[in-house]
Amino acid sequence: MAFDSLTEKLQNIFKNLRSKGRLTEEDVKEALKEIKRALLAADVNFKVVKDFIKNVQERAVGQDVMNGLNPGQMVIKIVNEELVSLMGSETTEIKLQPGSAVTVILMAGLQGAGKTTTTAKLAGKYKLKGKKPLLAACDVYRPAAIKQLQVNGGKQGVEVFSMGENHRPADIAKAALEHARKNGNNLVILDTAGRLHIDEDMMAELQEIKDTIDVHQTILVIDAMTGQDAVNVAKDFNEKVGIDGVIVTKLDGDTRGGAALSVKAVTGKPILYVGMGEKLSDLEQFYPDRMASRILGMGDVLTLIEKAEAEIDEDKARQMTQKMKKNQFDFDDFLESTKQMKSMGGLGSIMSMMPGLGGMGKMKGLSEDQTAQAEKSMARMEAMIYSMTPKERQNPDLLNPSRKHRIAKGAGVDISEVNRMVKQFNEMKKMMKMFTKSGKKGRFRMPF
Repeated sequence: MAFDSLTEKLQNIFKNLRSKGRLTEEDVKEALKEIKRALLAADVNFKVVKDFIKNVQERAVGQDVMNGLNPGQMVIKIVNEELVSLMGSETTEIKLQPGSAVTVILMAGLQGAGKTTTTAKLAGKYKLKGKKPLLAACDVYRPAAIKQLQVNGGKQGVEVFSMGENHRPADIAKAALEHARKNGNNLVILDTAGRLHIDEDMMAELQEIKDTIDVHQTILVIDAMTGQDAVNVAKDFNEKVGIDGVIVTKLDGDTRGGAALSVKAVTGKPILYVGMGEKLSDLEQFYPDRMASRILGMGDVLTLIEKAEAEIDEDKARQMTQKMKKNQFDFDDFLESTKQMKSMGGLGSIMSMMPGLGGMGKMKGLSEDQTAQAEKSMARMEAMIYSMTPKERQNPDLLNPSRKHRIAKGAGVDISEVNRMVKQFNEMKKMMKMFTKSGKKGRFRMPF
């Protein structure tokens, strides 16, 4: 997950700070040296790191902090506030045209950054907000680019405008805008061509589109996995074409996260969204304060709640809670709970947003490998449940030795694994029943 390595290092640094009753100026400077090394290892821009450390030091080496009741905690608070400031302080929305006027968004970026998929993700976001988006296929060079946009647009239930590969992108953009005005689309998102690297032809093509029609927002898509190269790309695009904001993709697969920490400071342009997975729903609005909390291992409960509200069926959750109270929770309910967990990004994603479980989860003794192992165990458990008959899933008491042998054979596991799984399931049922009885009314909302 994003920032795993940085989070782990910062947690160790802060643990040492908190262990000291009083802090000397030398203690603070030594901690800042460690923070500097951690940020550079996370591929954060060198100048950005230098300015960040300077700002923290100026605030941290003061009488109010050094003589405070909890100086270590005060330093952590300052680091948190400076991280938020570094990433933009406030959440930035894409500026749309007022009323029924059509807003045109131009999506730009290099090949491989995930621009076409992100374009469809963004359209889906705005469709849920009540907009009527139109996707325009302006990438006439990359093989299957148009088809990819049409497939993803179809999955999002969003119309895709295409004129094939034998037209100039500027002409396609102009025709798409006319189509939108005639058909009541109030948002046009242009998927433009990328290149393997920045070149003059690509920049000229983007500029031609902007000269042909009014583009209200130019959004650059960058790949977090490319680290400082992504920041350099953002800087070049901003200087040559002009951008209004950035979407950082593949942040879930980058353990360093330097691009997300550097891009605002280097370009002056805000991060608007971050891609946190391959699914078309895996596009999160960027909140600097929440991201700072994740980086410092404090979790991101607000985003977790929002994901739960968006992905979990409230009626099913309520029904499951009632079944738990009555000790009627069965294997079908377990499958439903794992399905809903996956829709929220899986166990690893949920843990990264829980306070104390961020990064490598060291505070709770969970390593990244152990988290992966837990997810594999859940997958094996699912395989065993799918090897059961519908009656066996609904009534676990039916599972006698002969049935267990059949289930083990069907799932490709040893009989001992089936016995262990049934035992764990029964223990989980007891724990859930106790939890729902002891919790306040309506408090238990999530079925896992």
